[in-house]
Amino acid sequence: MIDTSVLVVGAGAIGGVTAAKMAGGVEKVSVLDADTEHAERMRDPGLDVSVLGEEQRVALDAYAAPEGLDGPFDFALVTLKAPHLEAALAPIVERGLVRTFVSLGNGLVQERIASIVGAGDLIWGTVEWGATNLGPGRLAQTTRAPFVIGEPDGETRDRTRLLAEALGTVEDVRLTENIRGQVWSKLLVNSSFSGLGAVSGLLYREVMEDPEGREVALALWREGYDVGMAQGLRLEKVLGVEAESLVGRGGPEDRERVEEAIEAAMGYAGATKASMLQDLERGLKTEVDVINGAVVDRGREHGVETPVNERVVELMHAMERGDRRPGRDVFGDLRRLT
Repeated sequence: MIDTSVLVVGAGAIGGVTAAKMAGGVEKVSVLDADTEHAERMRDPGLDVSVLGEEQRVALDAYAAPEGLDGPFDFALVTLKAPHLEAALAPIVERGLVRTFVSLGNGLVQERIASIVGAGDLIWGTVEWGATNLGPGRLAQTTRAPFVIGEPDGETRDRTRLLAEALGTVEDVRLTENIRGQVWSKLLVNSSFSGLGAVSGLLYREVMEDPEGREVALALWREGYDVGMAQGLRLEKVLGVEAESLVGRGGPEDRERVEEAIEAAMGYAGATKASMLQDLERGLKTEVDVINGAVVDRGREHGVETPVNERVVELMHAMERGDRRPGRDVFGDLRRLT
């Protein structure tokens, strides 16, 4: 057992599965989730988790409010959706419940979290495996892939290694000295596959099996890649492939490399149901503004046009309002912009 204490902030699909798999592997795991029914069920009778079809029930030390937490914790794993960051993290900071925070959410939220908890108290990370929220007290892990973590200044510290050990009780972990490049590579996954999966209502692999869907996904990837290059980032591998391998601007040899990269990436993540699609289905606000919207914003800052990402943001907001429903018809809408 690893001698550390962990607070999981947000027990949605990723956070809840992480807490359940980490329980028993580290000295102490507690969970904070604002959904009272979900928190109560995690405590008793326990969280029902399906890990690639293998069912288990894990009773967790779960709370709907921070007052009951017994800190301080060595780490807080922040897996919250972007709209809830300030409301959830500020009380934790005020009570001094956590020594080091870890950003594990989607999109460009790291600077926002740092402004709440303090830049020196934040480790950045990404999650490449997928999970689905099945309702209060029920979650499913659908794919396997690693966590990637690193310090924003590129240094690996004792706390970084200890965190890697703790996360290693859940899935494989890779330490990087280039976490900023890794975060942008993961943003390419979210903006291309998750964004398109959400507006079409499809799993990642279903998007890529549709000829129009594949063309649009690669266009989204190219836009995001170009914005990353304009920022001077060194992009890292994600879902087992180099970021540049899905750009696909060359001849037949390059197209063959793209097909190989798609096959490899879908081998990791093809069964993933986009978290933004899960939000739409539950009537919740999505994270499109910090995912596809982040590509658009950074593109404007660096003079890179991103019309396909802009349209995904528009479509997602229309779906949040109930003016449009997810469906394959979005592929034709987006394809004309590629």
